Amino acid sequence: MPGPAWLGPKASEHEQVTRSRGGRGLSLRAVLPNAITAAALCSGLTGIRFAIEGDWEKCLYAILIAGVLDGIDGRIARLLKAQSRFGAELDSLADSLSFGMAPALVLFLWSLRDLPTLGWLAALGFAICCALRLARFNAQIDVDEQPHKSAGFLTGIPAPVGAGLAFLPIYIWLATDERWTPEPWAIALWTVAIALLMISNIATLSWKSIRPSADLRLAAIAGTGLVFAALLSEPWWTLAAICVVYLALMPLSVMRYRKVRQARIAKNATPKEATPAQKRLAVDDIERSSSEQIDDNPDQAR
Repeated sequence: MPGPAWLGPKASEHEQVTRSRGGRGLSLRAVLPNAITAAALCSGLTGIRFAIEGDWEKCLYAILIAGVLDGIDGRIARLLKAQSRFGAELDSLADSLSFGMAPALVLFLWSLRDLPTLGWLAALGFAICCALRLARFNAQIDVDEQPHKSAGFLTGIPAPVGAGLAFLPIYIWLATDERWTPEPWAIALWTVAIALLMISNIATLSWKSIRPSADLRLAAIAGTGLVFAALLSEPWWTLAAICVVYLALMPLSVMRYRKVRQARIAKNATPKEATPAQKRLAVDDIERSSSEQIDDNPDQAR
């Protein structure tokens, strides 16, 4: 029987956990993804410690490591078939600390503290927007109607990407050997802009929507290797370039999603094709349909 209400929500009381065969605790299959999430949390918080000490390179490395760990914990959970609602909630809490609060404090200690009031408000706005984005994500986990997700897109900038973009001025500052003094007003405006992009409804690219054609796959593999080599030799310029490329691709993602949305509207408006259980069109479906039309009408393609 469930205990008193003050013990916690009923969902946690009836939660099923995966135990070892001997019944002596949690199995490694269930612990490993959550342990990686906890490591990401510790890495993000350690970045705050380095920022307090003024060691900005170690600070950014720690938060970047948290981003890498955040990118693999969910995939490992799916690989081991150890997904759980507990893991999803823990991941969101870790993301809020590592990519919301930690970047806000780092930016404040680096430059925004020269604007005691407005700089702190900008840092708070970034942390709050990151928490709001993660809360929106958790609220939509069980929602079937998600237009962006069903088409292979994300809604707004993900929290780890937002943290990486917020650090763009620090990347340039470190890459130029600290030869310029950051302007607190510009840093505050940049921080607020990235915060608003995180909670926006803009369709952004996801890994699922990035599918190079067969002719470009070898080039994509070679390009990935070159980017990794550049990160080892010139990490700050490379990270700055990655941020610029991501921002430049955002209008492309908006146009691609608009194309998918218009195709869905056109299909739903056709009485003969509209069915109660019709399949949603995604990016690959639209591009495949367009290529077939071009093959059928070569003169029109020219």
